[in-house]
Amino acid sequence: MRTVLLSVLLLVVAVSATAETERQTVTWDLTDLYASDQEWDKAFESIHDRIYRLAERNKGFGKSAAALADFLIEQSAVTRDYYRLSAYARLQNDEDQRDATTQQRRAKVRALATRFSEVVSWVDPGLLLLGEKKLKRFLKQEPRLAAFDFYILDLIREAPHKLDNKGEAMMASASAMTSSPNQIYSMIANADIPWGEIELSDGSKVRLDQAGYSGARGAAHREDRKKVFDQFWATWKEYEDSMGATLNSEVQANMFQAKSRNYDSVLQWQLAQENLPEGVYRTLVAQVNENLPTLHRYFKLRARLLGVDQMRYYDIYPPLVEMETDFGIEASKQITLDVLKPLGEEYNKHLVTALNSNWAHAYPRPGKRSGAYMNGSAYDVHPYVLLNHNDDYNSLSTYAHEWGHAVHSMLAKREQPFEKAFYSTFTAEIASTINEILLEEHLIAAAKTKQEKLFYLGQALESIRGTFFRQTMFAEFELAIHEAAERGEPLTGAVFTQMYADLLKKYHGHDQGVVLIDEPYTMEWAYIPHFYYDFYVFQYATSISGAAWFADKFLSGDESARAALVNVLKAGGSDYAYQILKRAGLDMASPEPYQALVRRMEDVMDRIEALLDQ
Repeated sequence: MRTVLLSVLLLVVAVSATAETERQTVTWDLTDLYASDQEWDKAFESIHDRIYRLAERNKGFGKSAAALADFLIEQSAVTRDYYRLSAYARLQNDEDQRDATTQQRRAKVRALATRFSEVVSWVDPGLLLLGEKKLKRFLKQEPRLAAFDFYILDLIREAPHKLDNKGEAMMASASAMTSSPNQIYSMIANADIPWGEIELSDGSKVRLDQAGYSGARGAAHREDRKKVFDQFWATWKEYEDSMGATLNSEVQANMFQAKSRNYDSVLQWQLAQENLPEGVYRTLVAQVNENLPTLHRYFKLRARLLGVDQMRYYDIYPPLVEMETDFGIEASKQITLDVLKPLGEEYNKHLVTALNSNWAHAYPRPGKRSGAYMNGSAYDVHPYVLLNHNDDYNSLSTYAHEWGHAVHSMLAKREQPFEKAFYSTFTAEIASTINEILLEEHLIAAAKTKQEKLFYLGQALESIRGTFFRQTMFAEFELAIHEAAERGEPLTGAVFTQMYADLLKKYHGHDQGVVLIDEPYTMEWAYIPHFYYDFYVFQYATSISGAAWFADKFLSGDESARAALVNVLKAGGSDYAYQILKRAGLDMASPEPYQALVRRMEDVMDRIEALLDQ
């Protein structure tokens, strides 16, 4: 197998003269969504009219089970077509965000979304007025309501937190206000702060904005890293008060929404949307705190590999082992196919179809959106994947990750009706992260040199540190600031800095001398955009833990784990994510998945130390 992979890599090198031409051809085909912009325009007008007609359906829609089915099927059809409309606008604009025409098309879709939300804001209150007994009777009487049973039963569960028509319309209108802190953060971070340049020891200059910091913080020379950290966080410090006010506004907006919907806390409100028990969140935080010695062991190992006597916060980001990697798009495709064979015939049938189709926009271009994502929102059409492939290891890992999302969507759509096909983030990231773990183990096993093996082991360690420990630190901070506000404590920039400093020092073993945290760096809270996503980041940590649990079973030869995982993917959104995983044998409110990930981290460190001691 390794010979095949090396041959693929050599082939990529051999055709380097035409590489740029090939890069331009590795792109998606949006005509599967709409044959032309003119067809999209016609669809927009049709969907616009159908949305407005829904506003007229609030009389008599619940007079019988048949009438209710008629309305819900109509609303679902409009939603289905709107998702397709939206997918085209987003994907086309993300090809080149400078394009004024696609900007306008995307803006039209956003405005339509707001109007759509307002138009159907009466539906949930109207259903609840019918009463639980009547709704359940309708479900038994009308077979066409089967696609909506989970939606209706979930609505009944949430009944104590739903408002009347006027209240729901008000909350829909208030969305512009409650989303403002995120917009303000983005404007300050990306437009208002006058980012300066920094000159590194090799004479190169870097504009130390968000992107510049992300690249320069891993500089090979330690004095460069310190210089980057000192300047970047000193700049943020100047905005401590304004960023404090912005984040406090986010917290207050969340409290307003939680109280308006009769929840006891913001955490309860956020988790209730997925019907997740608080035990998931609190067990995660407790398990991470209990296993901080494992993280501290990692930092000591990092110090050994970097050759530093005393780790400091600016030593977190340089790679443990330097190695040039070359994974072009064809190599990434072949390796991903090889890596995921253990997931079984059904999974791989979908994967082969996806990787052999024009469903991805692979390489960077001027104006293209940064990062990577999978868009599977067009139910009647295959998923699309946006990449910014740089032919390196991170690109290969991202490739395997995003196609994991795509196959998840393909399996869910095949198994579930539109109304139950769209899954929770809680299961989505398990489907993609397990691919990363299987890739890591594949490359570690195939490595021919000590250097290569250390490189991939180091990548596995960094993935756990960044996804499990760091994201949980963010989650603990997010919980702490909301609970402080709920106790009536004032939140300012200085308060946020102190709270974050306490967590940063605890996680990094500052008081034990493991990693020393310089005070200016405790401004990091102001830089993190995830604090405006509202109790979202913890799911990265739960997902890598769930993926490690499944991977541990795969790698130990447990054949039942394959069927269990595929069934999770097929389930889509037909039930609560927590319950879907429990049926697969995985309880995310128990310590077990988090302990599985810690065991993996300890094992990886054991393997590294064994290599170093050879």
